[in-house]
Amino acid sequence: MSATRPVADPTAFKDNARLVLADPVLRRSFRGAMDFLMDKRSAQFPDAEAFERLRGLGERVRQHALAQLPDLLERLEANLTANGIRVHWAENAEDANRIFLSIARSHGATRMVKGKSMVSEEIELNHRMAEAGVECVETDMGEYILQLDDDRPSHIIMPAIHKTKEDVARIFADRIPDAPYTEDVNELIAIGRQALRNLFRDTPIGVSGVNFLVAETGSLVLVENEGNGRMSTTVPDVHIAITGLEKVVEKLEHVVPLFALLTRSATGQAVTTYLNVISGPRRPDEKDGPREVHLILLDNGRTQAYRDERFRATLQCIRCGACMNHCPVYARVGGLSYGTTYPGPIGAIIEPHLLGLASTRDLPTASSLCGACGEVCPVRIPIPDMLMRLREAARHEAPSAAGTPALKGQGAARTIGETLAWKGWRLLYAHPALYRLFAWIAPRLRGLAPATRQDGPGRARRCGRRAVRCASSWRSGVTGGHRADREQRRRPATEMRR
Repeated sequence: MSATRPVADPTAFKDNARLVLADPVLRRSFRGAMDFLMDKRSAQFPDAEAFERLRGLGERVRQHALAQLPDLLERLEANLTANGIRVHWAENAEDANRIFLSIARSHGATRMVKGKSMVSEEIELNHRMAEAGVECVETDMGEYILQLDDDRPSHIIMPAIHKTKEDVARIFADRIPDAPYTEDVNELIAIGRQALRNLFRDTPIGVSGVNFLVAETGSLVLVENEGNGRMSTTVPDVHIAITGLEKVVEKLEHVVPLFALLTRSATGQAVTTYLNVISGPRRPDEKDGPREVHLILLDNGRTQAYRDERFRATLQCIRCGACMNHCPVYARVGGLSYGTTYPGPIGAIIEPHLLGLASTRDLPTASSLCGACGEVCPVRIPIPDMLMRLREAARHEAPSAAGTPALKGQGAARTIGETLAWKGWRLLYAHPALYRLFAWIAPRLRGLAPATRQDGPGRARRCGRRAVRCASSWRSGVTGGHRADREQRRRPATEMRR
């Protein structure tokens, strides 16, 4: 693995975590950022009862949409097409990148400007387009910083949260021509804006994500703060939006509670600076806007989660990041340790569907199961329950419930030793004679146990023979205590009064 930063590989989670835990500056920065975000969110929900009512409404909206997902997607496609938006279906990342490249080549484009989109990170759009000779420039300030430094997002809302202002100052001075070194945050933002401004005007294709899809009106809803999303979707002649197929809701009015929950849970804001509703390309009598709008609906494992009732609630997620901000594990190891597009608790339940359990089997166990993620989820996804189900799936090759589809890589965490141990256990309990023989042999093998056990730094504990003797004494004490209690209960009441 890299000597300086975690690698993008979920199988390296443990090594990545050790690397981050050895960096006190990064740990301190993350802890401070998480505390700040938790305080901001808490200030937006001062009334617990009102918050629970809003959560309940958000949960019902998402469950209502998922309950009729196939029909809503067909209705969405029909209304988008009627509005002049071209709809493309992508089964996986390869399909999505092929569609992007086809559109770029049909317009002779060698560059795209991109607003923030985690789904584009999921398909590795920037790298795949670069391989085909098409430059994809990030315009979200956090994503732009990471792109200049050849780094990855560590949070789904604030991708560069692991960078300090000193890091950004160095990156800009090294990578942006004629940029001076400054640690003044306002000056750094101005430098980034100046570098990006002309790209919007001179680039033929703009790319964005989508927060919500409205089937009723055939609309794309984008939530943002910086304005780069609006620039990416209106200034270039062609706009390509990409999102997961689970983002659809039935009606425009259903967006309202989800928007209220998203902004408050994500950044602690009552509203974001921009809320964009796109319902088609530029009309003949309009002076601005794209001449073409494309929407790519990505599956990439989502239908597998949809088919399995145990995991369908995973698709309720509105990508607010609140579960990450409150997760004690994420706050200590950071987002890069996970090696996946979606880190933290939500990533631990989403990524097994996208990548399979073979490569992500360590992620569901990267949790203390404290329940904080489930308590703050604005749409009430039972994340701790999902983590337990994925842990079970990782160790059982066959689905635990009849008729449910197996996850890709299901049973990958099960080892030969574990399999043999459970078979032996079953054999002992199925045959009383073997069990009695084992019970006779086991205590006679205690001499093979170590004399001491290290519980922690500087703390040794006696075990082996002494532990067995202590256990015997403890059992004697317990049974003796029970006998004393029984004797006490048998004494006459008059004697007890004396």
